[in-house]
Amino acid sequence: MPPPVEILLITGSPRAGATSTAVLQTVAEVVGPGTADPQMYFGTAALPHFNPDDDFAPLHPAVAELRALIAGADALLLSTPEYAGDLPGSFKNLLDWTVGGGEIVGKPTAWINTAAPGRADGAYAALRTVLGYTGADIVETACVRIPVARSAIDTETLTITDPDARAALAAAVTALIDHTRTRPR
Repeated sequence: MPPPVEILLITGSPRAGATSTAVLQTVAEVVGPGTADPQMYFGTAALPHFNPDDDFAPLHPAVAELRALIAGADALLLSTPEYAGDLPGSFKNLLDWTVGGGEIVGKPTAWINTAAPGRADGAYAALRTVLGYTGADIVETACVRIPVARSAIDTETLTITDPDARAALAAAVTALIDHTRTRPR
């Protein structure tokens, strides 16, 4: 049996109760065997504003933690809302800190879009652009749009309850895992 795939989940919203966070917190409930418990990164708000002059050792502890988590993961799964037609500033800041470190280079990466059809296109176009600069291995079959209504979120567990959304999420995570296991190393 192959070793379990370690997935790092990164939400693009520091807001409590965000749909993008809820969909990622649901991943642990829908992944199949052979996958390690996914780890959620909640440190976006603790990251300093990106400044290339500060992108050297010793790194700010929050940046060092982010980079270590990315380096230790086999794959990344992101979910972010769109603010003012683009990536939220705090999430773009997180991504900026990953450009110079090299931890994402070749790392299987995918994202889940939870917005209603026709929404969040700007954020995901920007995400694709930034991930291109980082050298991420974008797993197209795992980058999916799964619209999630606020009413489909369990307010106690902050997970998705809609069975169709959960099935679509499971399929996306499976595609990310399969790609991670079969890609050349």
